[in-house]
Amino acid sequence: MNQQLRNIMTSNVFTVKETQSIQEAAAIMSENNIGAVPVVNHSGQMTGIITDRDITLRSTAQGEAAQTPISEVMTAQKIVQGTPEMNVQQAAHMMAQQQIRRLPVVENGEIVGMVSLGDLAVEDQYNQQAEQTLTDISTPSSPQK
Repeated sequence: MNQQLRNIMTSNVFTVKETQSIQEAAAIMSENNIGAVPVVNHSGQMTGIITDRDITLRSTAQGEAAQTPISEVMTAQKIVQGTPEMNVQQAAHMMAQQQIRRLPVVENGEIVGMVSLGDLAVEDQYNQQAEQTLTDISTPSSPQK
């Protein structure tokens, strides 16, 4: 029952480089039906993550052009990440605490997988954990003024 992330994570992870455009990131998301893409540098080290929400709130809503570099809208500070050895309960707790729906799995600085709430929900033994995590993530935050 103490399963590691390496056993449930998606290991075929699409990535983008910091210098690519937000339009390219959005196209990858659209083509692959995903909502987040890890951002890597030229060495393959994870430097951030860009989500569909980042594109909407940090670029489209601000009137940024589709050719804006990903580095200008990605989340780069306090990137929450797991490790392949982390157990599912730890990951779910971290996701709930940080209010995130997707957790990059990193080993030696490189992205090796991704775990989403959906990954937790399809595992029968973690379905209740996923439900509680979603409840915690969905707790409303105060609107920004």
